[in-house]
Amino acid sequence: MKFDTVVLGGGIIGVSVAVHLQRRGRAVALVDRKRPGSETSLGNAGLIQREGVYPYAFPRSARALLLYARNRAPDARYHMSAMPKLAPFLMRYWWYSESRRHAAIARVYATLIEHSVAEHRALAEAAGATGLLRHDGWIKIFRTRAKQDEELRTAVQWHREFGVSYEALDAAGLHALEPDLDPGVVGALRYTAANSVSDPQALVWAYARYFEALGGRVLIGDAATLAPQWQVSTQDGPIEAQSVVVATGPWSDRIASKLGYNVPLAVKRGYHMHYAAKSGARLRHPVLDTEGGFMITPMARGIRLTTGVELGLRDTHKTPVQLAAVEPVARKLFPLGARLDDEPWMGCRPCTPDMLPIIGPAPRHDGLWFAFGHAHHGFTLGPVTGRLLAELVTGSETICDPAPFRIERFAP
Repeated sequence: MKFDTVVLGGGIIGVSVAVHLQRRGRAVALVDRKRPGSETSLGNAGLIQREGVYPYAFPRSARALLLYARNRAPDARYHMSAMPKLAPFLMRYWWYSESRRHAAIARVYATLIEHSVAEHRALAEAAGATGLLRHDGWIKIFRTRAKQDEELRTAVQWHREFGVSYEALDAAGLHALEPDLDPGVVGALRYTAANSVSDPQALVWAYARYFEALGGRVLIGDAATLAPQWQVSTQDGPIEAQSVVVATGPWSDRIASKLGYNVPLAVKRGYHMHYAAKSGARLRHPVLDTEGGFMITPMARGIRLTTGVELGLRDTHKTPVQLAAVEPVARKLFPLGARLDDEPWMGCRPCTPDMLPIIGPAPRHDGLWFAFGHAHHGFTLGPVTGRLLAELVTGSETICDPAPFRIERFAP
C-alpha cells in the first residue's frame, strides 16, 4: 500500500495531523499499535486551556525546591532511582524556567494557545462531536486569601498581556456555580474562555472517524519499524509513503534517535481514577485545587480525579502514591462516592526542557516531520498543531510562525 503521508501515533496530535493533511488532499495513513486515543490522550483532565499561555515551569525559589525535595508535596513526586538519568533534563528545564526566559517562552507559546479553542471547535463541528464540548470554562479554587490574591494578580497579568479572560469569584459566587463544593473554600477564579470535554477519548475517536470519512486509513502497526524512505509495517502489510510524521508522544524520542536526532525528551507521569458522586451531588465544571494538588472533572464515566506530576522513567511500573494522598482531600472538597475503575490509570506527558513542542521538518531527512513534546497541553494543542503541521507539509501559509518550534533548537 502506498500513501502520500504516514502519520505515526494515534493520540490527539497524530489524529489531528492526519485529519488536516487529508483535508488538504493528501492520501494519509494513521498508524498506531492501538486504537486511536488509547494512550496519553485518554487520561487527561479534558481541558482546552485558552488561558494556558505560560507552560508549566520548574520551581525556582529555595522554599519551593525544599518543599519538593522532601518528596511529600501533593502536586509533584519523584522516583529517586530515576534522578541520575533525569538530572541533565531537569537542569535544563530549571534554566529555561527563569522568569525572563519563561516570559519569552510564553510569548511564543501563546501563538499556538490563542487558537486552541477555535481549532477544537472547528474540528469538533466537522466531526459531528460538538456535544462533547462544554463552553463554560474551568475553575481554580483557593483555600487561603493569600493564594487567591497571588493567583488573581497572575490572571490580571495574563489578561493584560494575552487577552486571557477570567472571572474572580468570592465564596458566594463560587457556590452559586458549584453548590456541592466544600463551603470552606474562600474563593476561586473561573477561566471563562477555556472549554472542557466530557470524554477525551471519545473526542479523539470522533476526529478519527472524521478522518476515515474523508478517505484516510487507520491501521494497526508498529512505529518502531519505520525505515527510510519511508516504510512501516502494519497488520495489513507493509506500507510506503513519500513523507512521515512522528507524533508518538512520549515514545517519539525512540524513533527520532534511530534516525540520528537526539531530542531531550522526558516524561511527567500522571494518574486518574473515576468516582461516583454521592447522594445526587453534581459537579458542573472542572475544578483545580491548587493547594491540594489535584483536579476533579465531570466526565461521562463519573468524576475524574487527576493527579499532578510524577517524575520517573517512562516504562517503570505504576506508583500511584499521589492519588492515595489526594483522594481524602478531594472527598472533603466534593462528595465523591465509590471508585469506578479497577485500578488507577497512568499516562506520560512528553516534555521538552524549554516547554515548547517540537513541530516541523527534520533537517537531515526529506519527508520526515515531527509533532510531539506538548507536555501538559497536548489535548489543548492537538487541532492547532495538526493545522500548523499540515500547512508546513503542503507549503501553505501558516497559522503562526513555526520557527520557534523546529527541532534544530536542540538537534541541528
